[in-house]
Amino acid sequence: MLHAALRPFALMLSLTWLVPAWAAPEMPELSETPIAAPASVEAAVQVLHDWGLTAASVGAEPLAFVRQVGDAASGLVLSAMHYIGVPYRRGGMSADHGFDCSGFTRYIFENSLGLVLPRRADAQARDAGLQKVPRDDLQPGDLVFFNTMRRAFSHVGIYVGEGRFIHSPRSGGEVRVEDMRQAYWSKRFNGARRVALAETASPARP
Repeated sequence: MLHAALRPFALMLSLTWLVPAWAAPEMPELSETPIAAPASVEAAVQVLHDWGLTAASVGAEPLAFVRQVGDAASGLVLSAMHYIGVPYRRGGMSADHGFDCSGFTRYIFENSLGLVLPRRADAQARDAGLQKVPRDDLQPGDLVFFNTMRRAFSHVGIYVGEGRFIHSPRSGGEVRVEDMRQAYWSKRFNGARRVALAETASPARP
C-alpha cells in the first residue's frame, strides 16, 4: 500500500487514465512518444488497490465507482480518501491521533472547504448551513447520517458515490469505505446533508 503522503498524487495520476481525452485537462508535453494507458478496468482496480480496497468490496462496477469518485477527486472526496486506514479514536480529530466519526467529517470539511462543522454528529445534521438531501439525490461529498446508537444522527460519514460512503466506524476500526446498501446501514440510514456554499456553515477561523 502507498505511503499516506503519496496517495493524493498517485490517486490523481491514476484517475487520468479513467477520463476520456476530451475531458482531461491539458498537460505539458513530456515526450514525443505517447505512453500507452492501461485498460480502463485494470486502471480502476489499481486505484482501488491504492485506496486499500478491492474490486469485490465496491461491487460489480469498480470502474463506475472510481470514475464517480474521480469527478470529485480534486476536492473533498479525494481528501477523505487520503485518510483511509487512519485508526478510530473516540474524541479524535486528527490524522496523527485518529478520528471518531464526526471528528473525521469535521476535519475533512474544514481542511477541504474551509468550513467548521459542529463537533457532534447530531449537531452536524442540524446545522443551518447544511441542506437536507433525499436519499435518491445523493452526490459525492454529501454527509450521510445513521442511527447506530438508538438515537437519530448518532453516526456520520461522507458519501463517495455508487452507494458507498467513507467513515471512521468504531473502536478497533479504521477509516474505510462501506456500502450503504448493506442491510445494517440501509435500515439505519436517517438522512443526508449537503453544504450550501452560498450559505456556508461556520467559516473557519484564521
